[in-house]
Amino acid sequence: MEIKKLFKKYNHAFVFLYGFIYMPWFMYLEKHITKDYYLIHSPLDDYIPFVEFFVIPYLLWFLFIAAGSFYLFFTDKKGFLRMAAFLIIGMTVFLIICTVYPNGLNLRPAVFPRENIFVDLVRYVYSMDTPTNVLPSIHVFNSIGLCIGLTRTESLRKRPGIRLAIQLFTLSIILSTMFLKQHSVTDVIAGLALSGILYQFIYVREKKRAHRLLHQPVI
Repeated sequence: MEIKKLFKKYNHAFVFLYGFIYMPWFMYLEKHITKDYYLIHSPLDDYIPFVEFFVIPYLLWFLFIAAGSFYLFFTDKKGFLRMAAFLIIGMTVFLIICTVYPNGLNLRPAVFPRENIFVDLVRYVYSMDTPTNVLPSIHVFNSIGLCIGLTRTESLRKRPGIRLAIQLFTLSIILSTMFLKQHSVTDVIAGLALSGILYQFIYVREKKRAHRLLHQPVI
């Protein structure tokens, strides 16, 4: 009986099964898109300096996504499912784009301007992550999706300091993708645009629909 109650309480865990779709597809792209891809570049990229200190928020992105997702999972089932829909649709769009429009970058510095522990971390990031499959930026898109989910959840609505911290950290992650030369301005704009479109469908329209239902006359 306890197991049945637990399963019912956390049955929204089914969304994690999407990982069995996303990861094989993404790894396939990473393995096979190594040449003959479209080079993404914006003139603005040339004015953005390489700043290795941004490797900290860039790496903390992984903890941010995991911790934030599990926070919503355990505290706000409806909010978690809405955020999951946002992320799953966006990541699927990303996979489709990279499949039909193979893309990559040539922004990473050939020689680092300095030597320090942060540069060593950047080297590690470069060694683990190919400069392909970058449009739109999943670092940007997922950060925005989680930021929206966390700042809209009821438990944090009366905690403006925490909400502001989440928003500023999200901004630092977005900036890190460009200052580390992991993404072009084009990738970031595409991530922002995709976020804006899905926000309208998943959050704004649902709110309007709920408002209409609330004000329907009782027959």
